[in-house]
Amino acid sequence: MSEQPLNPSPAGTPDDAAAGTAPAAPGPSAPGPTGSTAADALPLPAEPASDAAPDALSDEDAAARRAASFERARRLRQEPRFPGGPAADPAGSHHERRIRSFQPRRSRVTTGQQESLERLWPQWGLDIDGKRVLDLAELFGGLPVVLEIGFGMGEATAQMAADDPGTGILAVDVHTPGQGNLLGLAEKAGSTNVRVANGDAVILLREMLAPESLDGLRVYFPDPWPKARHHKRRLIQPDFLDLVAPVLKPGAIVHCATDWEPYAEQMLEVLTAHPRFENTAADGGYAPRPAFRPLTRFEGQGLDKGHVVHDLLFARV
Repeated sequence: MSEQPLNPSPAGTPDDAAAGTAPAAPGPSAPGPTGSTAADALPLPAEPASDAAPDALSDEDAAARRAASFERARRLRQEPRFPGGPAADPAGSHHERRIRSFQPRRSRVTTGQQESLERLWPQWGLDIDGKRVLDLAELFGGLPVVLEIGFGMGEATAQMAADDPGTGILAVDVHTPGQGNLLGLAEKAGSTNVRVANGDAVILLREMLAPESLDGLRVYFPDPWPKARHHKRRLIQPDFLDLVAPVLKPGAIVHCATDWEPYAEQMLEVLTAHPRFENTAADGGYAPRPAFRPLTRFEGQGLDKGHVVHDLLFARV
């Protein structure tokens, strides 16, 4: 999931499996992320004639405007936002219906992020479409690969990639500005060991990764979905771990971090109960923050406010 502020709202991003998504986009002829799209050109109903029945035409006008608005939203979800960049809905909204741990959101993409997406996506980006199994050895030049679900704006991911060039990071998210930002940061640092995946991490795990192909999984500050009725949307659940275990190599580490105490307790309970994972902490509890996980800006702000961040490191058995 995307990294969240340390005091997240119930509708924060996510995870997400990372991933979850995705922002939509104008086609090649559209002016850009802040301009109108082809969907915006849909005709609106004509103004009612002065001699017509006002009430009847008013109802028809309202219904037609609602239909046009719905169609515009549908087109925005489906059209690519940047030519050659991440797809708006890579697996297709028809792919399946299920509860997701992330909530796609549109937000402003800066000029630099747009430039990075259009220039670097063909080389370092991929869409999670569920149509093929990835060859991670080819994708990362034989490096061991760690999957990161939800990277926010990518600062921590870029730093970890720069600090450990011998490990490939497959970073999944659905937040377009973050995708562009991570690509730009990686290029600036000279890191070639990052690949950015756009879409739903569950589809990636279930359909696009070979058995025992990953050397680790990182889920840092996923959306905690704090309201009780939203707990079913949390990423770390038994069913999710059932998908994760087969694609991890024996001994691979699942590393989770959260500042949301009830979610940390759930993570610990779920991971401890799963037969394919073993706690690396000798006391069976939380682990100290490993040196390789950077202290992010959001985490620092939370620590200043007295928040407690919990790390969990479990090995696949």
